Amino acid sequence: MRLRSTGFSDGAVIPRPFTCDGEDIPPPLEWSGAPAETRSFVVLCDDPDAPAGKWHHWAVYDIPAEQTELTAQVSTASQHPKEAINDFHRPGYGGPCPPRHHGVHHYHFRLLALAVDKLPLHTSRPTCSEVEREARKHLIAEAILIGLYQR
Repeated sequence: MRLRSTGFSDGAVIPRPFTCDGEDIPPPLEWSGAPAETRSFVVLCDDPDAPAGKWHHWAVYDIPAEQTELTAQVSTASQHPKEAINDFHRPGYGGPCPPRHHGVHHYHFRLLALAVDKLPLHTSRPTCSEVEREARKHLIAEAILIGLYQR
C-alpha cells in the first residue's frame, strides 16, 4: 500500500499552507495498493518530536474502502464521515505548529487499512488517540508519508 501527497514529497518540507503559519488546511492525500480485504480506512497525522511526546494533529475514520483520496476541502466535503478531536482540542485537522526554534519536526501521515466498515467507538466525539487505538485492533496494512516542518 502506498500513501502520497501532491502537496509535498515523502521526507520533504511541508508547505506553509498546510501549517498553522499558513491556511492550516490538510494536504491532499491519495493512496493505492490497498489489500483486497480492506473494508475502510483511517488517516492519521502526528508529531513524534513534540516536546511533551507524540502530538495528534488529525484522525479521519470510517473512510469507505472504495475511496482513494482526501483533498484539502476534507472538512467541508462529504468525502468522509468522521474526524476525531485532535490535541488542539478541536475536531479536524490542526497543521504542523512546532515551538519556535525547536528544530525540525517529523510529521507522520499514516493510512491504515482496516478489516471493519466502521470503527466500534464508544463515544461520538473520540480523540485521535482513541481512534488510533481502536483502529490498530482491526489493522490489515499501513502506509506512511513523512513531512518536515520547523519554525
